[in-house]
Amino acid sequence: MAARSTVKKPETPLGLTRRARRMVRILQLGYPDAHCELDFTTPLELLVAVVLSAQTTDVRVNQVTPALFQRYRKAADYASADRTELEELIRSTGFYRNKATSLIGLGSALVERFGGEVPGKLTDLVTLPGVGRKTANVVLGDAFGVPGITVDTHFGRLVRRWGWTEEEDPVKVEHAVGALVERRDWTLLSHRTIFHGRRVCHARTPACGACLLAPQCPSYGIGQVDPVKAEKLVKGEEAPHLIALAERVRAGEKLA
Repeated sequence: MAARSTVKKPETPLGLTRRARRMVRILQLGYPDAHCELDFTTPLELLVAVVLSAQTTDVRVNQVTPALFQRYRKAADYASADRTELEELIRSTGFYRNKATSLIGLGSALVERFGGEVPGKLTDLVTLPGVGRKTANVVLGDAFGVPGITVDTHFGRLVRRWGWTEEEDPVKVEHAVGALVERRDWTLLSHRTIFHGRRVCHARTPACGACLLAPQCPSYGIGQVDPVKAEKLVKGEEAPHLIALAERVRAGEKLA
């Protein structure tokens, strides 16, 4: 029998906080190895990769960046880049002209204002061309170890489904979730939520019947609830692990 959500409305602020933190712990069990799926070795490489990831996939960016990072190693290299050459290297990521403009401007700003180094503060990062709060939080969390909440399409969609917030604006979503979850969990929660959105809680047909969060989710039932059919929707190499956890949930076990 498929797990049913036990969430009841109205929910008190304290109840919401407790539920959210329980879900954080369950996501940790489901995705212990969640991480940034962009390949990088330095803060500059990560910053460039995130800028390129707009309107495309991490897989596509990772196909482009080896040659790009070999050609452009420092901020000054981007600042002085030949536009035609740079555009050709990043063409397959889409919107390559705008992205080239951002990367050249990014390199120039880093050289002129930060000694060629990527700053480790949100207030500085968001002043750079092509860098918003989402990009800044990815860089802070994964390159500098500073907790940050990355509100991408998956993250916003899932936290609204979970009833953590009704906000649509990414900054308001970031603040709402930040008030529910302990700061130390922000970065990994972002990755785990994104993983869950890509693997289980799909935009069109969520695998509700194979979801380890089913009892805590007020949106349970908007997707496929039949366990056998739902399990076929689970994607990624973690699928067997996630399905096994969902089976334990359906059997009545509390994961956290």
